[in-house]
Amino acid sequence: MQRRQLLKAGLGLAALAATPLARASSGRVLIVGGGWGGLAAARQLRQLVPALEVVMVERNAEFRSLPLSNRWLVGLAGNEPLVYDYAAAASRHGYRFLQAEVIAIERERRQVVTRTETLDYDWLVLAAGIREDFTSWFGADAAAASHTRQHFGSAFTGGDELLRLKARLQNFTGGDLVMTIPPMPYRCPPAPYERAVMLAWWLKEKRIKGRLLVLDPNQPALAFDRVFRDSYSEQISYFPQARINTLDPYQKRLTTDFETIDFADAILAPPQQAADIAWQAGLVAPGKDGKTSGWAAQDPVHLHIPGDERVFLVGDMVDKASPLFGFYPKTGQIAARQGAIAAQEIAARAAGLAPGQSLPSSSCYVVRRVSPLEISRIDTDFRFRADGLIQQTVKQTHFAQAEDEDRRWATAMFGELGL
Repeated sequence: MQRRQLLKAGLGLAALAATPLARASSGRVLIVGGGWGGLAAARQLRQLVPALEVVMVERNAEFRSLPLSNRWLVGLAGNEPLVYDYAAAASRHGYRFLQAEVIAIERERRQVVTRTETLDYDWLVLAAGIREDFTSWFGADAAAASHTRQHFGSAFTGGDELLRLKARLQNFTGGDLVMTIPPMPYRCPPAPYERAVMLAWWLKEKRIKGRLLVLDPNQPALAFDRVFRDSYSEQISYFPQARINTLDPYQKRLTTDFETIDFADAILAPPQQAADIAWQAGLVAPGKDGKTSGWAAQDPVHLHIPGDERVFLVGDMVDKASPLFGFYPKTGQIAARQGAIAAQEIAARAAGLAPGQSLPSSSCYVVRRVSPLEISRIDTDFRFRADGLIQQTVKQTHFAQAEDEDRRWATAMFGELGL
């Protein structure tokens, strides 16, 4: 059963031979963002349409996985399975990697502008991920937001923030460690609760005289609340429906509706939104009440943006997919599945064919207890209802005597992404 589930979790991509990188007459696909969605789109396009030039633009030189990063933060995983070189992956699979920061998209000209050059595209896959919105805490105070990101970053955006967070944890000697959870929706919903479990285990294992204060603005996570109370009652205080009213990152003090907390250190995750580039490109539209959702609108089946079938959005940055359930879960595998679907859409259009209809799926593994190891798998599938709306089904499986199912799933996915 576990082998079949791992195969289901993969993208089903075959190994690809490298192809020349010269501009092809069939056109160019630019992929902005080298996360799970961007990597899946790049590899799938090389398989489906070898005549297309595929260029992935990413500001970081290395891919650093967020899945398994909670293990890594507390010393339960090394660097080897989590960090991969983008240029090496591109060379193996025959697409071009450009390390650059994208600062603008000019859709009328079909151009992407980086800090060093302007690139033309025939199709664009935007897989830029998220940004963190500090305005609910600081308003227009950019200095306070920057200080918080630098000294108390959540590491939800990956990259160097993960390195800084691990360094802070290694230097933590005790006291109150505050961790906030963003309001829904946010990237990888179970991840903060898994991190809390890992940190509580770490405090206990290292005999650090500290306490983790988990401030959650959402409804109580009952399954994790039980674990917190049963296994880590001396290490965790969990506060559901706790909204931050004020935050002073310089004095290390915050207030909620109920109390004032002075902290020794903190992992502060504000609300999340679509990445900056989505706002620059005008992809985040206002809602019916004039207030924006903060997420980029797309056709939930074909994944292109409204009014432009040459620009596709994949991954965590997208808005609601269906009035029946709202957002696709913002998980790595959803992003990877959407990247593959976008590649199929582009391949069909490049051949002059009408694209088909495909829906993503997701398997998400989360550690619920470290010792003894307990893991849950959350499977989310989608289908079309008779009226054409997308319907969601969710199934949860608990492994009370786990055997590193999360590691095996992640390793399989990294292989499928060509890393």
